[in-house]
Amino acid sequence: MDPKNQLSTDDFMGHMARNTNLSLKAILTLGCYASLARQLGHSGLASDYREEAESMAARWMVMADGGDRYRLPFDRPGTWSQKYNLVWDRILGLDLFPSEVAQTELTWYLSVQDEFGLPLDNRSKIAKLDWSVWTATLAHDRETFDQFIEPIYHFVNTTPDRIALTDAYFSDTGKARKFTARSVVGGVFIPMLAEPELWQSWVSRAGELRP
Repeated sequence: MDPKNQLSTDDFMGHMARNTNLSLKAILTLGCYASLARQLGHSGLASDYREEAESMAARWMVMADGGDRYRLPFDRPGTWSQKYNLVWDRILGLDLFPSEVAQTELTWYLSVQDEFGLPLDNRSKIAKLDWSVWTATLAHDRETFDQFIEPIYHFVNTTPDRIALTDAYFSDTGKARKFTARSVVGGVFIPMLAEPELWQSWVSRAGELRP
């Protein structure tokens, strides 16, 4: 619920304690465990873990509350970060967090998004291609989804670094950070798990990309 100082999935940004996005992952994992237990017929175990996950989710919303967004670490007002891990609440149908959490985040992200996409958090202009698409997939309407995808498309089509697709770049310049053709770029297919129709028209535009 309240992680100690450790590396997270944003490990290239260094250690951090009380990372709210890492906390999200832990809470959703408990929700998944409860779901698996229920499917296996362990109703008591499922209820216990579901109750714990719901309790943690409610506490998370209070502890991470930053007013018009949710914080990067629980204890630092004024910070923000992409809560890309929240997408699994939707995809797996866990429904541990109310839709208002994602909507609050998406509204904030649109206010800080750059020409080539959304920075990972307030610490730098580094954007993560795969996680930005995860974040876009939090949107339940096509218009909002496209508002996040269009800058990414712009990056892919105009970046000055003509290399095999990178998953880390700078949101203000469109320049690659250092990664090249890593398997994590497969994360851009995540809309297919949520709403296949959102993906189809985006993929149909691939022929327009500059070689």
